[in-house]
Amino acid sequence: MVKDTSSKHTSSSVMKSPSLNRRAFLKRAGCTGVGFALVFVPRRTFADSSGPLPTRILGRTNQKVSILGLGTAPVGEGPPDVQEGIRIFSEAIDRGVTYVDTARIYGNAEEILGHIIPKQRDKLFVVSKVSTDNADRAEQSLGESLRRLKTDYLDLVHVHSVGSKNIDRVLAKDGALEYLLKQKEKGFIRFVGISGHNRPPNFIRMLQTDQIDVVMCVMNHADRNIYDFESTVLAEARKRNVGCAAMKVYAGIKGGFPNHRSGYVGCATEPAFLPHAMAYALDLEGVSVAVVGPYTVDQAIQNVQFAREYKPLSQEQRASILKYGRKLAETLGPRYGPIV
Repeated sequence: MVKDTSSKHTSSSVMKSPSLNRRAFLKRAGCTGVGFALVFVPRRTFADSSGPLPTRILGRTNQKVSILGLGTAPVGEGPPDVQEGIRIFSEAIDRGVTYVDTARIYGNAEEILGHIIPKQRDKLFVVSKVSTDNADRAEQSLGESLRRLKTDYLDLVHVHSVGSKNIDRVLAKDGALEYLLKQKEKGFIRFVGISGHNRPPNFIRMLQTDQIDVVMCVMNHADRNIYDFESTVLAEARKRNVGCAAMKVYAGIKGGFPNHRSGYVGCATEPAFLPHAMAYALDLEGVSVAVVGPYTVDQAIQNVQFAREYKPLSQEQRASILKYGRKLAETLGPRYGPIV
């Protein structure tokens, strides 16, 4: 297998979208498991979604990635079949998304991506995960991911759900981290990361090994009052120039993970706050990309438009979204597991 060291990421051609029936779209619009899904926004047209997306450097990887990442859990775990999944993922990629986040545990998401990635491999930064603390299981998971994605290397592989792991086991000689570092040396993966939803102290300990290149964790206007990855994990990552990806930027889907198969239930965040909630995550110093999982083609298109129109929040806008986030946090609580 060949290690690809190219750092070139470009946008492919823009696809045209059929017009939407507003009532039908509103009925289907919802929020996704890894980020958010978007509702209809008056006076905007999908024809505006053209040109490259803004990009940022992903920490010490020195890779340029789109500020919007394609999350794949909702489609992989949900009702869309393979052909519909291809349509959904292609909309985002063809409109300029270069950061593609997936995992072996996301249903058939990797299988769907396997129909897309080989044709656009040099344009994409492809991320997957191993959801184990054990080297043998990590080897099996990584091998399956490479086969399903139809690629001979991955740009980034996370040790996933770090908050629920025994870190001593992850760091053991036969642990998942040691295995991934060996695969990095061999060229099967380019960078090693950690991802998850809870227990920020576990993330800190992993970062202190200085072997982690990228971290992905829950960062939004509400969960800053619950898990508060921003003041702990993000601060530690910045100190070490570790790349940062924000997920659950719209505070997740109503009902949490079980509703990946019914994304139409909507976001925890009210529609009026969606643009500012996305901006909150992208405004965080050190965050390079907001990972968002569309549930439908319409949402994939709208996600790109929101990212293209992103502007830093004004002081008034930031104060408003933070006030809303504090109230929302009271209704959400630590739904992803223990804080410490």
